[in-house]
Amino acid sequence: MYSRRLREAREAYGISQRALGIEAGLDEFVASTRVNRYETGVHQPDLQTLQHLAAILKLPVAYFYAEDDELAQLIRDFKGSGKRKR
Repeated sequence: MYSRRLREAREAYGISQRALGIEAGLDEFVASTRVNRYETGVHQPDLQTLQHLAAILKLPVAYFYAEDDELAQLIRDFKGSGKRKR
């Protein structure tokens, strides 16, 4: 589930796999390949890497592991709403 959501979030944010990986602290020579492998489900990022990716994409880590799309949407919307709205 995290792989599809990571791809969707990255594309919605408008950032390339390489740029996202570099911003997350991955080596620039493997950043694109590693993010691609996360997005295809070949590998799963460790918690620290996923925290970096989520921070860049302005999403909570829970969004990537939500059990269904409706819950993921609620998590994303909740994070996006201001503290006053919450």
